[in-house]
Amino acid sequence: MEESIFYQLSLVIALAAVLAMVFKQFKQPLIIAYIITGFLAGPSLLNLIHEHEAFSSFSEIGIALLLFVIGLGLNVAVIKATGKPVFFAFLSVAIGIGFGTFFLSHMLGFTSIESLVLAVAFLFSSTIVVVKAISDKRQQNRLYSQIAIGILLVEDIIATLALVVLSAQAAGIGLSSDLLILFAKAFLLGISLIIFGGYVLPRVAGALASSQELLFISALAWALGVASIFNWYGFSIEVGALFAGVAIAHLPYAQEISTRLKPLRDFFIVLFFVELGQSLNFGNISEAIVPAILLSIVVMIVKPLTIMSSLGALGYTKQTGFKAAVHLSQISEFSIIFVVLAVSTGVVGEQLTAVITLTAIITIVLSTYMIKYDDRLYKRFSKQLSFFERDTVKAELTDLHTYPLVLMGYRKGGYEFVRTFREMKKRYVVIDYDPEIIENLDHQHINHLYGDVTDLELLEELSLHKSELIVSTLGDVSANKMLAKYITARNEKAVFVCHADSLDDALSLYEHGASYVMLPHLIGSERINAFIRRNGSNNKAFDTYRQKHMNSLTQSS
Repeated sequence: MEESIFYQLSLVIALAAVLAMVFKQFKQPLIIAYIITGFLAGPSLLNLIHEHEAFSSFSEIGIALLLFVIGLGLNVAVIKATGKPVFFAFLSVAIGIGFGTFFLSHMLGFTSIESLVLAVAFLFSSTIVVVKAISDKRQQNRLYSQIAIGILLVEDIIATLALVVLSAQAAGIGLSSDLLILFAKAFLLGISLIIFGGYVLPRVAGALASSQELLFISALAWALGVASIFNWYGFSIEVGALFAGVAIAHLPYAQEISTRLKPLRDFFIVLFFVELGQSLNFGNISEAIVPAILLSIVVMIVKPLTIMSSLGALGYTKQTGFKAAVHLSQISEFSIIFVVLAVSTGVVGEQLTAVITLTAIITIVLSTYMIKYDDRLYKRFSKQLSFFERDTVKAELTDLHTYPLVLMGYRKGGYEFVRTFREMKKRYVVIDYDPEIIENLDHQHINHLYGDVTDLELLEELSLHKSELIVSTLGDVSANKMLAKYITARNEKAVFVCHADSLDDALSLYEHGASYVMLPHLIGSERINAFIRRNGSNNKAFDTYRQKHMNSLTQSS
């Protein structure tokens, strides 16, 4: 059996690698290549996969590792601060997609119970698709990402409750007692995580970190162990893995753990999408295709519109609402599980399995393209999206002044730059979208602005074409590239300083027009602050400094 699994795994990975290279050559999302791999390897065509339980277990490991790594990068304070938009957006989606799906399903000839099951199933977006996209773009700390992940977390909790209700309905058990037991379990698990993550693990983390191998295996044990305990208590693996990461995100070794787990995570994630693709074996696809297409249209129109409307009503920018909506414009792998369970318990007919599976594939594939090209889509429809932005947001932006010195992001080394700016005795502003940081800046009486620095309207209102020195402490290389191109195109005399995590990223940022790239973050920050104190925003001095740094990086690479 072990040899059989090894043989199947080898063939599937080889097929995935070939398709991935083809898709990479044509600049297509690799997720689509993996789904097609599953379809080709599945029972419909090559029939390479026989040990379905083993592949299903592999995909579950991928889900757990993906959510654990995301949890390591989450800030509990930010999760609390985004609670209002998260719940408001989810409530809007529940009303919009729930009623829309129910009435359309009823019109397509499904019974009231079947329409209700589909309406519930369509509430949930694909955690693994959304989180992988955010992780690949290194945008976990962006405002729209925090909101999207928060909505996914609420969806996972509601999904757990939905399974309890469905199971109780099928077994004829009292629902109220089941829910009370579930809440009691949640309370017990929460207290346990607080105790272990806040008091026990910090005491032993130093000893574990003495060996990278020991730290790796211990982190893996914690992630899978907590996810398994949550699953055993009736919660999803996603929720357990996410909270396992959040519980130890405050440790100084969280970044090291995240870095070492990512290659293993990526391997198992590939198998998840292969498993999803091989489920495309429909006995009644001809009957399912029309309902699936119509329901997919509802999902990809109604869900984004309700999210943008709700976030816009709360005062968020149209860019934040649009990106959060695009990332959530599909249904979940859990939607399939939910409908399959409903079918197995006799609540609905078997034809719903084909409908929900095909709808999931259609929405996941299309939303993957939308996520990949979200920046282009936003620029294309920016004017039309103004409908989803409150006038108060624009009014606040139009009141901005011109600042010679601009700091984008405060968490990493921001204090040192503010001190340098004060010594230069020129007007400056700090821009951040973390509510906790904004509150901290307010208490320190530091001139600040709440907003996303990748929002083009915000950049325009800041009048960066008049600024002398712009510093970005953001760790998002794609955001820094965009800023470098934007600033270079509008203000050749401005000095733009940013951060990179690797030599290749630093050289790429220099090619995009950055004046200086901090590498690594702490040492680079200290050096550039000392240089700014000596030379201010002298463009010629920075040109010389930039050339020396580029030469040293080129030699190192």
